[in-house]
Amino acid sequence: MGVHAEMNAALPGAASDTVQTGFALIVDRVLETICVVLMLVALAVSCLQVTLRYGFHSGLPWPEELAIWCFCWAVFLGMGLATGRDAHIAIDSFSRILPPRGQAALAVFNRVIIAASSYMLVFHGFEYFSRAIAASPALQWPMKYFFLAVPVGGMLNLFFLAWPRPGRSLLRGLTVLALGLAVYLAIRYGAGSVYGESGSAIVLNIVGLVLIVLGTPVAFAMAFGAFAAFAPFRDILLVTISQNMAASLDSFTLLAIPFFILAAAAMNAGGITRRLVELAVQMVGHMRGGLGQANVVTNTMLAGISGSSTADASTIAKLMVPEMAKRGYDRPFSAALTASAATLANMIPPSLGLIVYAALASVSVGALFVATVVPGLLVALSLMLTVYVMSRLRGYGGDVPKASARQRLNSLAMAIPALILPLLIVMGVRFGVFTATEAGAVAFVYAILCGSLLYRKLTPANLLEAIRESVFDTVLIVVIIATAAPFAWVLAFEQVPQKIAASMGALVENPWLLMLILNIFLLAVGLFMEMIASLVILVPILVPLIVAAGIDPIHFGIVIVLNMVIGALTPPLGVLVFTTARVGGADQAATFKAVIPFTLVLIAVMLLIAYVPALSLLPVQWFGP
Repeated sequence: MGVHAEMNAALPGAASDTVQTGFALIVDRVLETICVVLMLVALAVSCLQVTLRYGFHSGLPWPEELAIWCFCWAVFLGMGLATGRDAHIAIDSFSRILPPRGQAALAVFNRVIIAASSYMLVFHGFEYFSRAIAASPALQWPMKYFFLAVPVGGMLNLFFLAWPRPGRSLLRGLTVLALGLAVYLAIRYGAGSVYGESGSAIVLNIVGLVLIVLGTPVAFAMAFGAFAAFAPFRDILLVTISQNMAASLDSFTLLAIPFFILAAAAMNAGGITRRLVELAVQMVGHMRGGLGQANVVTNTMLAGISGSSTADASTIAKLMVPEMAKRGYDRPFSAALTASAATLANMIPPSLGLIVYAALASVSVGALFVATVVPGLLVALSLMLTVYVMSRLRGYGGDVPKASARQRLNSLAMAIPALILPLLIVMGVRFGVFTATEAGAVAFVYAILCGSLLYRKLTPANLLEAIRESVFDTVLIVVIIATAAPFAWVLAFEQVPQKIAASMGALVENPWLLMLILNIFLLAVGLFMEMIASLVILVPILVPLIVAAGIDPIHFGIVIVLNMVIGALTPPLGVLVFTTARVGGADQAATFKAVIPFTLVLIAVMLLIAYVPALSLLPVQWFGP
């Protein structure tokens, strides 16, 4: 696999997989329980605020603050949990070409880097903890305990790295810790004599990107890159690394990520996905390439619930690819179509990519949700047209008899509660009924009501399992955002965005050419980097550049997210193709070949969206400021 955690998110029960035994297994279960409880508390107080605001026309000053504290602690405790499970997002394309001994050596190297980064978090995190004197505005809790989450997470990393497990002895674990400490001390006290203060931005990028290519988990590669960049400076700048990591989560907007993931998991556990598949088949199954058309329609409807392309790819591949194979479709074609259609999850609200972009670029989530509706539907229509053309060329016909009006109406009636949810989210956020984060909390409650009362598939057992998986998936995503904060801070400290803008002054004066170059660059980045990691690194650099060129950041948000999800279809990363091929039982090489026509169509649509801003911005104007 190209990305470890993406596969964890894609496969059922990933959150429960653990390589721990004995005492470490107990710690693992306790940490998981604490993380789940913290996230549910954050969700509960967010729902409480909405209830008080609209049910009793009043509000409390502390719910948002309490939710953020719970979120922060859940993420950094979960960071240690993910370290213990070897589940952090990492690009292992390079390691897969090495012989077994090389892979083993590289795995040890990456654990040493994790250890060195964790020592940095512990030492300088506790130093900041001792310095912090402010109190939170509403709760009046000492903020030092908010920032304490970072060094505690670092200590948990070290614990899980050292503790023995099958295939790793205690001696090997302690050796990793010793080597990690040696690397930390060497960088901390030797960097000044090697490259000094003037090369911090260069060191940051070289170290961070090289470690990512070598398979170091993305979060620790960026944290270690920031540490290496600031090592020649005074201690106070090293302290800002852990401070920036925790402060980056002091954002109520980011809480929308776990809430929407929870809502999607509850919907899937409640049986909504099969209802959507049934509706799609009855609506378009009789058309040329009927099951292929139904595949796209199902992904379009599920996108309005999920927000995660990888989760949708796995879910739909499991249901549709075997059925398409039975009906005579080539299995690699079916898997490639499913992977391509799964990109819709990040083009139709609630998109996790757009939420992350909004937080990083300081733009309205509601405006982004409205702006992406037309581009998202364009992507869906283009994929359906491609399916039609390829089905004619390959001889795929209508796969099922045309459903009667009564059958369609019955299926539509059962699916309407789920189909209402995206409209509820977009309109509610856009018109200020609730924030994007509160919309996620409301969506979760709505999903539970639909799954338990209407579809009657949601049970306490499968709901609990869905929550566990969702919380773990959230940690894997958000910990990258946290570690990217000091990475971006170093870039800002060295004025990298301003220097890039100055060096590209001619392009800033020619927005058409700038957009073309940025699209080529973003497609190239997508070949090698996961979407969330790419966004957190690139958005702070590129947004000032496009604003200087007069390009609307709302419009650019649609463009950059679409570029990144197209990258998930292309080798060597190609996480969506890996996912659908594995789950659907298709040959990976054949699936990558089969995805080429869909990728070319998506690139064409992306260029259309990039050069016709009205497709994104007119709906925003129509629906008001």
